[in-house]
Amino acid sequence: MKLSTAIRAPFRKADASSDRALDKAWGVRNTAGVSIPHELSFSKIGHRIGEATILDDISLHASSGTVTCLLGPSGSGKTTLLRIAAGIEQQTSGAVLMDGREIAGDRVFVQPEKRGIGIVFQDYALFPHLSIFDNVAFGLSHLARSGRKQQAMAMLSRVGLADRSDDYPHNLSGGEQQRVALARALAPRPGILLMDEPFSGLDARLRDTMREQTLEILRETRATAIVVTHDPEEALRMGDQIALLQRGNLWQTGTGSHLYYKPKSLFAASFFSELNQFSGTVKDGAVTTPLGVFEANDLGEGTSAVAAIRINSIEVAPSAQDEPRKSGALSATGRVLTVDFSGDDHHLRIGLMGSDEVIRARAVAGILPIEALSGGADVAVSVKPEGCFVFAVQDGDEPVETGADGRITTKVGKA
Repeated sequence: MKLSTAIRAPFRKADASSDRALDKAWGVRNTAGVSIPHELSFSKIGHRIGEATILDDISLHASSGTVTCLLGPSGSGKTTLLRIAAGIEQQTSGAVLMDGREIAGDRVFVQPEKRGIGIVFQDYALFPHLSIFDNVAFGLSHLARSGRKQQAMAMLSRVGLADRSDDYPHNLSGGEQQRVALARALAPRPGILLMDEPFSGLDARLRDTMREQTLEILRETRATAIVVTHDPEEALRMGDQIALLQRGNLWQTGTGSHLYYKPKSLFAASFFSELNQFSGTVKDGAVTTPLGVFEANDLGEGTSAVAAIRINSIEVAPSAQDEPRKSGALSATGRVLTVDFSGDDHHLRIGLMGSDEVIRARAVAGILPIEALSGGADVAVSVKPEGCFVFAVQDGDEPVETGADGRITTKVGKA
């Protein structure tokens, strides 16, 4: 199967000077035009390349007018699932349905250009030889010339780039190119919009603003959106629904708050925040750790388990304020080993007294007295119960960490 003859422009990261144009307002709200949203469903999608399983029995439903974020580390199958939805790739099993009608399956395959789906690629895929106007108008060939011009200019105005319509992609910054790609995808008013890590090449300040503005436009158009991201914060801020993938499997779906507060596995919990982890065995319905005894919910006696505590659920106080520790209480005393300052927070490594364990904690800047933030200071450590979880050890449940490039990857071993 061969898709279109689109020419992909070289990807350009945002440069700080030109992207100060971000401060120039986007267009007038509620002028993006309204789409007729569609539902999109994946039914038992499987995809193999040779002996490698890329996707394994994925079933997921995106309701009309909602934003679904496909979240997971690199190589989890997010982009492949998006490309299958677009028709750029064909699954090896299962079906894709739009409004309950099969558009890709064993006996049906609707060509990409006939699906009425808009796409924003990670590298924007703008045509380098076409002006900004012609890029946005590319998908409007079904309209008369006057209607084509009016609709393309309306979308460029909405993203604040009407005055750049005669320029070419190489004249724009990374952030401006992203806005053109969004305008081009939405100009035909698709019922479904697919976005493949659209903000990953932008700097942090620009990324936050682009995300907020893009979400606002999506709400205006009412299009059903599926957004691929490796950034859990981005998924929490954008998604009405989050689908967490790992190794081609769908691990958990739900709202952001549901996945954050009720993770079903160690992998799910560790993807949304850093964890302190203690290995143990369930005895009398609990796991004993240097910080106290954690109830093991419904895990059977003798089950190998991990007690996990979010680092922002560790509370630190000067040891003089510590109350006598009760047997089994979720508290301990420790000594500060290192302190790193990040502006808003202090990140501490604390050695627990009477144990070889070292834990990590995050304290909001200005809360702790300066004497508690120096190496060698003795501190009292306590735990907020809502940030504590106990999971049975299972395959694929390695914690995750953020690499130097900001991407989240799996990490084998203890955090």
